[in-house]
Amino acid sequence: MSPVIVLPFPAIDPVALDISGFQIRWYALAYIAGIILSWIYIVRLLKAESLWGANVPVSRTHIDDLVVWVTVGIILGGRLGYVVFYNSSYFLAHPMEILALWQGGMTFHGGLIGVIIAVILFARIKSVRLLTLGDLIATAAPIGLFFGRIANFINGELYGRITDVPWAMVFPHGGPNSRHPSQIYESIGEGIILFVFMHIMIYRFGALQRPGMITGLFMIGYGIARSSIEFFRMPDAHIGYLSGGLTMGIVLSVPMIPIGLAFIWLSLKNQRITI
Repeated sequence: MSPVIVLPFPAIDPVALDISGFQIRWYALAYIAGIILSWIYIVRLLKAESLWGANVPVSRTHIDDLVVWVTVGIILGGRLGYVVFYNSSYFLAHPMEILALWQGGMTFHGGLIGVIIAVILFARIKSVRLLTLGDLIATAAPIGLFFGRIANFINGELYGRITDVPWAMVFPHGGPNSRHPSQIYESIGEGIILFVFMHIMIYRFGALQRPGMITGLFMIGYGIARSSIEFFRMPDAHIGYLSGGLTMGIVLSVPMIPIGLAFIWLSLKNQRITI
């Protein structure tokens, strides 16, 4: 089924830097870049007072502190989500490997749950409006998703299904068949397109003036993007296809759509968008 012309996979060493055995991987750098650039973007939004329609409800100090909380939520939630959702039987037999983050194994949905818990706790402790914090995190989440998917591509993991499209690639761990570069699809759909869409909603339609609106748009946007791209992506080998040809990614992503609609309904009930 291989096409006549197949794009060569850019064999980039997953290890960005190796100093006497101490390795820094592109995957780790992707997380760092995503967090730092997200923080910069959120600070920029706080400085643009016109986007809020009134006093900015969150201080710069709050955001600086929140970054640490969210980072912990991403790491712990992402790892535990992978353990529970994707490979529970293996880790029940090898519990000590749960801590082996350097071996890979993170999931967005687990990281999302970790971030939600972190934001809820932070909002209660600091007495900051929960929906506003959620909106700020949602505005920047596509930045982290973009870098994370690029790191997946560099690692040659989470590749797509067999195809004969002209841009297909043969991945080093995917056998001899040409496949969809589904990591690139996700970096575009979950990253670039979703970021641009929400950026427009913020700057053109004043969505930050409606607490909960951006959170809802992110949930819907991610749910649609991830569920759609799952039809081009290979499911995890140890899970395979679920009933009806579904994948775990679809099962976890589709519920985000009605949840996002609920957030939008809540925001529309409380306030009005300036168009």
